[in-house]
Amino acid sequence: MTKQTRKLTTVVTGRATSDGSGVKLQRIIYQQHQKAFDPFLLLDEFASDNAADYIGGFPSHPHRGFETVTYMLEGAMLHRDHLGNEGHLRAGDVQWMTAAHGIIHSEMPEQENGLLRGFQLWINLPATEKMKPPHYQDIAAADIPHLSLANGGYIKVIAGDYISDTETITGVTTQPLYLDVSLSPQQTVNIPIATEQTVLIYVYLGDTLVGAAADILTAGQLGQLENGDNLQLASQQQATRFLVLAALPLHEPIVQSGPFVMNSVAEVEQAFRDYRDGVLTL
Repeated sequence: MTKQTRKLTTVVTGRATSDGSGVKLQRIIYQQHQKAFDPFLLLDEFASDNAADYIGGFPSHPHRGFETVTYMLEGAMLHRDHLGNEGHLRAGDVQWMTAAHGIIHSEMPEQENGLLRGFQLWINLPATEKMKPPHYQDIAAADIPHLSLANGGYIKVIAGDYISDTETITGVTTQPLYLDVSLSPQQTVNIPIATEQTVLIYVYLGDTLVGAAADILTAGQLGQLENGDNLQLASQQQATRFLVLAALPLHEPIVQSGPFVMNSVAEVEQAFRDYRDGVLTL
């Protein structure tokens, strides 16, 4: 059966902001995109070799109603939470945290100089799972499936089942696929994708040609691809690296206020009360 290649329909350029205790970052997906990019809520890229840009880290703070996926490219971060989990993230490592009913955690740099670079993605949870118990999982770089491509380059399967024997995050209703793809110069890759999934590509090195029309996404740009069951992605004269994000949309109301993402204003207000009263995590 002939595959239909998805087309680039939306392009977003990240904008500079800060979060936590003054950590400078590029926010790629923000609140105005949440309906169109359902179930993806937020995507941040942090990248600096200036310690003043990251040394403050993200001191203790709460979350409820969604999941976070942190993927480190360079540097070291330490996660601690109220459940007693402690994760030392190094280059290539992944942290998957399901906040659900409530989690209080911190994310602090474990370095005072050098390059700190990585991504944090927020994925929404359906209403039926927003109040389930929280969960935390570390995935070491050595345990992330790595597929070498025929003409150079590779695909890292951070989540999903793109190839056999992959590390699959279980119990995720949105069935996410999260790939880190590296292409050598003048290389093309085709990635099968479910037609019903929301699909985003974020380029963080070089330029990437998208679809049969060979539309160009440059480093720092995110594109949404629609209508089809195949992703056709290629490099030009230089190597390129990009993230592929895909998941089933939830088609539910989204109400976010700071660290809480629920389905109604009343639920968000309850989350703030629970945090204030010390019962968010009970």
